[in-house]
Formats: sequence, structure tokens, C-alpha cells
Amino acid sequence: MKAEVSTDLEHKLEEFSQILKANQLKVTQPRLRVLDIISTKVSAISQPELEKILGTEIDRVTLYRVLASFEEKGILHKVFDLNGTATYAFCSTKCSADHHHDQHVHFICSVCNSVFCLDEIALPKITVPTNFSLHSIAINAVGICESCNKKTS
Repeated sequence: MKAEVSTDLEHKLEEFSQILKANQLKVTQPRLRVLDIISTKVSAISQPELEKILGTEIDRVTLYRVLASFEEKGILHKVFDLNGTATYAFCSTKCSADHHHDQHVHFICSVCNSVFCLDEIALPKITVPTNFSLHSIAINAVGICESCNKKTS
């Protein structure tokens, strides 16, 4: 069992290293650690949540820079929760530094404030007037997530 866990972790770290290299980013422990944490989450995660998990492992400035570089490179995308706090989730593999393709619905739970990417919901085609340039579309659905629904049942 221990060898299995070690192999899984090694595989994940190799995968994360490839993501960093493909985006011309140095492979560093803080970057690998942030990717590892985000990969374990079902919903998007905020910087304060990451800080709590990391403790003194990575300082706030380094974490901020890691998140900013990941967003800039198209590794993560930022979504604001109901309190206006930025949360981060993995981008689609189609995303790049030049263009994010994560234009999907985000579901925000009105009870726990978790943000979920609903990749399977197709967005309508939006046509903008002549001389307008569309860069992104943000559609948020607000309701109660599965976990919070179970608690009230």
C-alpha cells in the first residue's frame, strides 16, 4: 500500500512538472505543492484556504505569485465567490497564456459558498455588436450544493 501511494505521488508530481515545463515555468516546490493541493479539491479553492492548508510551508507573497503566474499561463482560472473572494480551479487543457477556454457555468453554493465548475453545461453562443471584442463570458448559477442539500435532508 505504501509503495502504491508513493508511486501515485511520483506520477502526480511528474504530471505537474510537465505542466510547469510546458508553460515555461521553473519546477519549484511551492508550485508543485499548490498544484497538488488544488488537484485534490472538488471545488475551487481560495488563497486564504490555501494559506490555511500550507501553514508556514509557503509565505503569502510566494503563494500570490504562484497563483498569478498560473492564471497568467492558463493553468488556473479565477472565479469570485458570493463574498467577492477569488477562488481558483484548474483550466481546461485547451487554455493557454493567450486565451482561456474556461467559459463554462460556475455553480456557487449559497450555504457553504463553494464554487464548482460545471464543464458539462454548454454556454449559448454570444454575438457582440460590430467593433466589440469578447474576451470572456462568466455565468454563475447560485443554489445549494449536493453536500449542503444532504445536511438539510
